[in-house]
Amino acid sequence: MRKLIFGMNLTLDGYIAAPGDDIGWSGGPSDELFQWWLGYELAIGTSLYGRKLWEAMSSYWPTGDQQPDATPAQIEFARNWRDTPKVVFSSTVEKVDWNTRLVTGDAVAEITRLKAGDGGPLSIGGATLAGAAVRAGLVDEYLLVTHPVLVGGGTPFFTALDSWVNLNLVETRTFPGGVVLTRYETR
Repeated sequence: MRKLIFGMNLTLDGYIAAPGDDIGWSGGPSDELFQWWLGYELAIGTSLYGRKLWEAMSSYWPTGDQQPDATPAQIEFARNWRDTPKVVFSSTVEKVDWNTRLVTGDAVAEITRLKAGDGGPLSIGGATLAGAAVRAGLVDEYLLVTHPVLVGGGTPFFTALDSWVNLNLVETRTFPGGVVLTRYETR
């Protein structure tokens, strides 16, 4: 059984985006945090995206290694992003590219099927998609990369749950700027 990991950057008050889908509050990761995200992504077998996160990632990373100011880590991240198998869950996206396939049907059924298959861990991103996986009891690990900013509203990291999810703390780590990684596994 493959592990399903839900991890994203979020504000101290629990939002992945401020009102208007604004993610400018993060100010971009420090080199150390970016390197950590790169290591995380290199270990992922397949990335699962909701529409909004797909649109954000696919608008930059296909050519991120060709940017004039790209660091070696950004170059490696872009190459890995293109090479990693990806699944986009959307009823409105019409075309995907870069080693990606589109699922327009039942996301929970497809995620369940992927978890039962062979391969490395699955990462899931996007609040709506991840919320469906959380409610279905499919998420095995949570990675919260919390930035010291309050935005007061927007898109929450966690959506409404049908029941409690008990977690075990696995790791905490502090990055420059007061950014804190917290990793939990389900019990």
